[in-house]
Amino acid sequence: MEVIVRPNDSMWYYSELFDVPAILIEQSNSQLNTDELRAGQTVQVPGYIEGSHQIVAGETLWDFAMKRGVPLDMLQLANPDIDSQNLQAGRRIIIPERIKKLMITDLNHYTFEKMVRDMSRLLTVYPFILQNTIGSSVMGKDIIELQIGIGNKQVHLNGSFHANEWITTSVIMRFINEYARALTNGTPVRELNLLPYFLATNLSVVPMVNPDGVDLVLDGAPAAGMYEELVLTLNNQNPDFSNWKANIAGVDLNKQYPALWEVEATRKPDSPQPRDYPGPHPLSEPEAIAMGELAEEREFLRLNAFHTQGEEIYWGFEGLEPLVSKTIVKEYSRVSGYRQIPRLDNYAGYKDWFIQEFRRPGYTVELGAGVNPLPFSQFEGIYEETLGIMLANLYL
Repeated sequence: MEVIVRPNDSMWYYSELFDVPAILIEQSNSQLNTDELRAGQTVQVPGYIEGSHQIVAGETLWDFAMKRGVPLDMLQLANPDIDSQNLQAGRRIIIPERIKKLMITDLNHYTFEKMVRDMSRLLTVYPFILQNTIGSSVMGKDIIELQIGIGNKQVHLNGSFHANEWITTSVIMRFINEYARALTNGTPVRELNLLPYFLATNLSVVPMVNPDGVDLVLDGAPAAGMYEELVLTLNNQNPDFSNWKANIAGVDLNKQYPALWEVEATRKPDSPQPRDYPGPHPLSEPEAIAMGELAEEREFLRLNAFHTQGEEIYWGFEGLEPLVSKTIVKEYSRVSGYRQIPRLDNYAGYKDWFIQEFRRPGYTVELGAGVNPLPFSQFEGIYEETLGIMLANLYL
């Protein structure tokens, strides 16, 4: 929520008044010189929204503050234009309300539109989260990255490289919501105080690499727009796209990277398909290019690519992975119960290319068990398994 700076206000005072770490307020107001606030400036206080209350006859601001357990000066700060000694009955006042519950709750049928809406809500309440557009899909949808944390240790997570694995986006978005809430409320997650990890780590997430494909799987051929005829042809006129993994052009985005791409090209389809076609050449698709450029720009310490299914973690590529990769995957396995698999006869994936190019740890994490697309009824169980891995990326 927004407050207007008064003479002698400071970030330290707002931190004490709202019980929010000062660093989060500072990061939420990066455009300001937070050491020298000026009266009249607007400051964003993360973790709060504006509630309201209608004054009843005879009620004073002090009475209301005592009844609600709200600091009197918090009410005065939120209502700078009221006369606290002469409140009129019927007057509505702003009540700063701390967000205690998760904001993102509708994670089923998680389309690009839903994700964008939820990102907007998160950034409004938690403006210390940064949002970047790193590229566009074939259909022109933004490929969006969120960043949370200010440390030098850069770690990356992504989901929905494959269209019918959209539940991975839901998992990532739930985690970002839980992480932000824990930071502003000072509540632990699995007994971990997350503020030190916010200070030490810059967590990058791209929750939906393949927005066109996700919308096709969830909303059918009409979601393909000008590509509707193409996708129906590739899908044998079947209106059920639940088995579609590719992008809207029929290219498998996780077989797009120059890491033994030629091996995949000789044994996979040689034309666009709902799955497995590696494209006419490496990095032919805008979504794959965007993700490659992101890794080159940021020099991530490590990355996780979330897929489904199998409850397995693939962590090697042609012996190029560093020794620390094995130590890290052991911790991932411990906290999730997932199996560790060092080698797989499957190439040209994002984590393969990352290991090859940077000689740093990369992991493909296969969430959940069963047959894709996994039913949303598994979401809570999958989230609890994966939460340990996402937290491990903060403390390792």
